[in-house]
Amino acid sequence: MNVAVDVAVDAVLDASVDAVSRAERPVPRVAVVVIGYDDAAHVTDAVRSALAQGPAVREVVAVDDCSTDGSATLLDRLAASEPRLKVIRRRVNSGGCGTPRNTGLDAVTSPYVMFLDSDDVLPPGAVDALLEAATGAHAEVVSGLCVRRELPSGREVPWQPRLYALHAVVPHPAQRPRLVHDTLCVNKLYRTGFLREHRIRFPEGRFPYEDVVFTARVLAAAPRIALVPDRVYVWHVRRSAERLSISLDRAGVENWRARTQACRQAYEVLLGAGQKELARVARAKFLDHDLRMYLRELGLRDASYRRAWWELTRAHLAEYDADDWARNPAAPGRLAGRVVLASPEPRDLPRLRELAARPARLTPPYARAPDGTPVWSEELPQVSLEPLLTRPVGALPLAVDAELRPRAHGTRLRLRLHELYGRLAQAGPEAVEVEWRHRDTRGLVVRTTAELAESAAGTWSAETAVGLAAPAGLGAGTWDLRLRIRFREGVSREITAHALAGAGLLRRRAVPSARHGVVLVQPYRTHSGALALRVAPGVRGVVTVAHGRLRRLLH
Repeated sequence: MNVAVDVAVDAVLDASVDAVSRAERPVPRVAVVVIGYDDAAHVTDAVRSALAQGPAVREVVAVDDCSTDGSATLLDRLAASEPRLKVIRRRVNSGGCGTPRNTGLDAVTSPYVMFLDSDDVLPPGAVDALLEAATGAHAEVVSGLCVRRELPSGREVPWQPRLYALHAVVPHPAQRPRLVHDTLCVNKLYRTGFLREHRIRFPEGRFPYEDVVFTARVLAAAPRIALVPDRVYVWHVRRSAERLSISLDRAGVENWRARTQACRQAYEVLLGAGQKELARVARAKFLDHDLRMYLRELGLRDASYRRAWWELTRAHLAEYDADDWARNPAAPGRLAGRVVLASPEPRDLPRLRELAARPARLTPPYARAPDGTPVWSEELPQVSLEPLLTRPVGALPLAVDAELRPRAHGTRLRLRLHELYGRLAQAGPEAVEVEWRHRDTRGLVVRTTAELAESAAGTWSAETAVGLAAPAGLGAGTWDLRLRIRFREGVSREITAHALAGAGLLRRRAVPSARHGVVLVQPYRTHSGALALRVAPGVRGVVTVAHGRLRRLLH
């Protein structure tokens, strides 16, 4: 009798445990659409990262866009052992990303869907974090943090981190206009029924930047949106790849034409849906992000590209109205846009590159109109800089010239801060905090502080030593220079420094070192004109640099 009772009790306990286990087990509710074309080297990694999300993923729909490199065969092999994987092979290549995403979306049977590119991955826990937020907040869309991972270095840069600092629920997109800036479709989970009810699809065919238009269509439908600070997408950036991604392949002017067209359509979609505020923000985003990014690289292009780019940009900006320009008129993107619009031909490219930097730098000359009003230049007096007179000092586009002097007796960094229409003298610059940030090792920073001394012609100068021996100084690798100017009354401004290039200042030098014997030091100017530094200590560092240079010469 006691044995029977024990067996009965055990059965009840086992049933209870099974019930709890089933209750805790995630319900398969999510589909992941993976698209790829001739990406056999990466596509299975992407699919596996989706399958590895666990039981919350009901299905992975892999759409092969008529690959010729064996990608589809690899996917078929994986599907043979993975019942959740469905492979769709398109018979004709679409020429873009929108059509295969639509193909995958049509095949989805799950309540929720997200998108993944073949050369990227989903980090562990991404789907669970998004799904929990979607069900908990009754949200049609959930968006999380995407990180751009530079390969092969592994350096990670968060995408739009301001949006994803905290958990949040946004009942209507107009309540968080910053959402317009996150144009990615891949770091989001969508309720499938929401997309289908509103007939939200990607542009078909060869349409670069299709996610810009898709995101606008999503926001135009006014979904309830949840935001999570979790890492939900890893965007792999392969700058040395044989075939660059659309966002990196900016050498041809057609890329810029496609981007302006996508931004124009996004604006029209939002405006047509009555989302006037979001439409205005979309135009502002173009100035602050897209325009500044391409201006930083414009000086690297040939004259033919620059003329075509300038013409396209002026035509696009001519569509802006007075209200578009009146909003935050001192913002760097708006100032740069007004310069482009005011000049029929490309001009002032080095100065525009500095203004397009992050943070912005407005370099001399500082011209004035006959009535004393600050203007861009004597040639373009119609571009007024008067809004700078009322902009907070902590937000001004300050200009600091920097030069690095590697010497056997010690490397010195010299800085010169320029006056800006009297604003700095009024604020009282006192000191500059110098930070060298290692580009590939997050959190590795070397700091010094130097006093700013007023000098002639409305400038302030400072000088500080640069150690070239770890751990106290700069070790091997690439270092970016960041400055923080401190003013009276506790005000400060973080900026980068304009790299001076005269008299061999950016030449590689071998500096004697008691620790390493010799250190190779290479100051250089980034695409945005800022000073950065490469350091290669010791004989091994010298040999590595020599081999790299030889490979480039042979190539």
